[in-house]
Amino acid sequence: MTSAQVDSKYDEHDRNGVVGGDAPEEGYERGLGSRQVQMIAIGGAIGVGLFLNAGANIAKAGPSLILMYAIAGVIIFFIMRALGELLLYRPVSGSFAEYSREFLGPFFGYFTAWTYWLMWVVTGMAELTAAAIYIHYWFESIPQWVSALVFLVVLFVANLISVKLFGEIEFWASMIKVTALIGMIVVGLGVLTFGFSAAGDTASVTNLWAFDGFFPKGIGSSLMTLQGVMFAYLAVELVGVTAGESENPEKTLPKAINTLPWRIALFYVGALTVILCVVKWTEFAEGVSPFVKAFAMIGIPAGAGIVNFVVLTAALSSCNSGMYSTGRMLRNLGANGEAPRAFTKLSATKTPALGITISVAFMGIGVVLNYVVPEKAFAYVTSVATAAGIWTWLMILISHVLYRRAVEAGRLPASSFPAPGGAVGSWIAIAFLLFVTGLIAYDADSRVCLYVMAGWSAALAAGWFVLKARNPEVTSRRGPEFEKVG
Repeated sequence: MTSAQVDSKYDEHDRNGVVGGDAPEEGYERGLGSRQVQMIAIGGAIGVGLFLNAGANIAKAGPSLILMYAIAGVIIFFIMRALGELLLYRPVSGSFAEYSREFLGPFFGYFTAWTYWLMWVVTGMAELTAAAIYIHYWFESIPQWVSALVFLVVLFVANLISVKLFGEIEFWASMIKVTALIGMIVVGLGVLTFGFSAAGDTASVTNLWAFDGFFPKGIGSSLMTLQGVMFAYLAVELVGVTAGESENPEKTLPKAINTLPWRIALFYVGALTVILCVVKWTEFAEGVSPFVKAFAMIGIPAGAGIVNFVVLTAALSSCNSGMYSTGRMLRNLGANGEAPRAFTKLSATKTPALGITISVAFMGIGVVLNYVVPEKAFAYVTSVATAAGIWTWLMILISHVLYRRAVEAGRLPASSFPAPGGAVGSWIAIAFLLFVTGLIAYDADSRVCLYVMAGWSAALAAGWFVLKARNPEVTSRRGPEFEKVG
């Protein structure tokens, strides 16, 4: 490509609105301000995977789970910096599906959008299940399915009203989670330093290795928890979906992504380290939040109940995010002719109401699971969500590698937010995610999610051939549409 051609390409991008101009918007209300995007990003890193699922993983890996969260956190940062570079190249709602479509071809965009939709539907099921479990802490007589159904309906109504209401719910829910986690860490450090409370006599840093070492079940068992750890990090990529509704994406998105390392260090690695110093790892078990358990053992009046309220908020916040995300993905699919065109319509409040409604209907399957198999519902849906999430992350990383190649060849302009080290971090993350997929295949209990994904893939492939037969233009590669930033 000649210098003149490159300059022409830049001019075209400018006319289409990357730098300036009057490109058409997607129709959404840019109702998410900086504080809301920041808190959505923070909230995406604090969910039921930490608050509930960590109990089972501690029982499997002991204190070494801290190291697993730290390693996975580094990989998540690589993924988010790759996504960040793509977002500032072309910020658009439904981001990673659009990047898959642009760099890998229409089929991969179609597959990624539908798979991300599936991930959030089953994650919503997991969060509803967790919320119902938390309600049992106070009201054991209420069936899990009843609580799950009530929460589903309330969040559904909130999502139909406006994106600003969604943003406000996420802002305050994330504020509660962040404040509570910091409070837990401070209280835990106080117990360790001053020895107060019922746990003061046994609280010690030595709890990290005093009971059969740092790897009490062996390194192999620790590695097997990585699939559960990765589930805990699902939703950090949600800031990419908010790009089309952020007031000032070129400023808010980099800031949200760059704060990820300290969020992981504080809220995951820091919080778990303090908890496992205060209470020995052998006290934790599956189905019980380690934070609720720790505060119950510390003996602070009403402390465990307060923490249970916080983890309930975390579950509902994540389910709220799922409803937001799935509606936008279905609209993206409809706009590309890969789902019914009816999904492209916005309500009077500029929300994709039909897409949200259909998604919530499928999340209702989680209510049924809570009725039929309440003791296994959480494990079933989290494994499927993890597999779908890994696919989404892989598409982000591969799209980033291809984008970097296009930039180096002069075919595309460089992003204003380049990933450190170029594509090196993306290659490392790709290798890691393939390794985790291998662990899932090795584990008999979680392997079932790969069978589900195989069936899902076959269904999507069949749908693609139908699309191709009906409307070949839908399945042909098209150039990206750039919209105005800011």
